[in-house]
Amino acid sequence: MANLSIDEYRRRYEELKAKGSAPKALPPPTPLDGAPLEPASVLRRDPLPAGWYWTGIVRRGQVVRVLNASGTPGVSLVAWSLADTSERYNAADTVKVQWTAALRKGRVLFSDMGRVMFSLIEDTSGRHDAIAGGSTPATAGGGRNTRDNLILAAGKHGLERRDVPPCLTLFAPVVTGDDGRLSWQDGVVRAGDFVDLRAEMDVVLALSNCPHPLAPAGEGGPVEVIIFQVPPAGPDDLCRTATDEAVRGFQNTDALLSA
Repeated sequence: MANLSIDEYRRRYEELKAKGSAPKALPPPTPLDGAPLEPASVLRRDPLPAGWYWTGIVRRGQVVRVLNASGTPGVSLVAWSLADTSERYNAADTVKVQWTAALRKGRVLFSDMGRVMFSLIEDTSGRHDAIAGGSTPATAGGGRNTRDNLILAAGKHGLERRDVPPCLTLFAPVVTGDDGRLSWQDGVVRAGDFVDLRAEMDVVLALSNCPHPLAPAGEGGPVEVIIFQVPPAGPDDLCRTATDEAVRGFQNTDALLSA
């Protein structure tokens, strides 16, 4: 590969892009009444009021359901590896490695070490923003905001401002116009939407319940954070096999955790 010409590198890039952009068929969004929880599988349920944050440790194999009971426009997250918090969720790699910003059921969230932190195993929304980021003091008019919330959450685990990476915002239908500008698509976020994130390593997770900076003006609403246990993923698990990039990510993850 080192002796390829610029044109050969370009062709190789286009080949990889075309292959990565056409993964095995991903399923449609989960119905609102799909994936009911078995009461015995639930480990904890925590309310997350509008404007506030939640943080905790999620073990490998546990699932976090973020339930948007109120239809609030945006719940942001970041995560760190519990074993080494210098490894953290990487928004850029999650988009770049999977050749798409359209995160939905069957996709995964990558760390900055090329390992898989979470798998999206259920998702009623399919509309999440991995590009614009969360609200800040400036966009929130000095009120409660995602940037400050995530810094506070990081501090609960001995981390600092510099340890907070760019976030992923769930339930945020951000679209890109022909001019490259980002805008909010109205009428998409629904009360009752949920996302199930299966932890693929032990993680420290932080969530912020503040409206996305591009969302229409107005107050947010409460969400619920539910942690439950599921059986181990099999070799044909959708998230582990949907793309070659995901396969390699899981190989990196499994190799570390089996060492």
